[in-house]
Amino acid sequence: MDEKLKKKPIEKLLWIDLEMTGLHPQDDLILEVAAIVTDWDFKEIATYQGVVKADEMTLQERVAANAVFWEANPDSIKGLKEQNSDGKDIEVVEQELLDFINEHIGGKNPALLAGNSIHVDRRFIMTNWPKLENRLHYRMLDVSAWKVVFEGRFGKKFAKPESHRALQDIKGSIAELKYYLQKIKL
Repeated sequence: MDEKLKKKPIEKLLWIDLEMTGLHPQDDLILEVAAIVTDWDFKEIATYQGVVKADEMTLQERVAANAVFWEANPDSIKGLKEQNSDGKDIEVVEQELLDFINEHIGGKNPALLAGNSIHVDRRFIMTNWPKLENRLHYRMLDVSAWKVVFEGRFGKKFAKPESHRALQDIKGSIAELKYYLQKIKL
């Protein structure tokens, strides 16, 4: 077994949400990232937000390629476009995330990635941020799996607001998981 995985039990969760121009990591761009480190009671320990600067022409092309989604979410894309000029190079944002993880999770512990449909964000991480990918645990906590079980098996739905802004989406995912866990009787 990989020595990295033999460490002590995971004490903190790394909640990440990316806002991208679409869902294809080879073509689409990461525009915004947020991260929250929590304990297992979902108490916020630290928060990070970053904006990745995109080439304006490529940004317009990728938004146009995903027009159906963005036309349904005009406030989100407006805000993402407005902050683009204040963004940083993608490598700088990756390093900031690594520094954030090292400070709040520890330099030797793999970070357990958590979020809603987090496998999609993970594909973008694998494609764009290989150093960050190497810091992540092989397991993930995906709130959307809970959603599928609770809606399909128990008919319970959580009304999560979809802001399509990274930090608000993470907070919604944490609230959603808390909702499902409250339904469990131990």
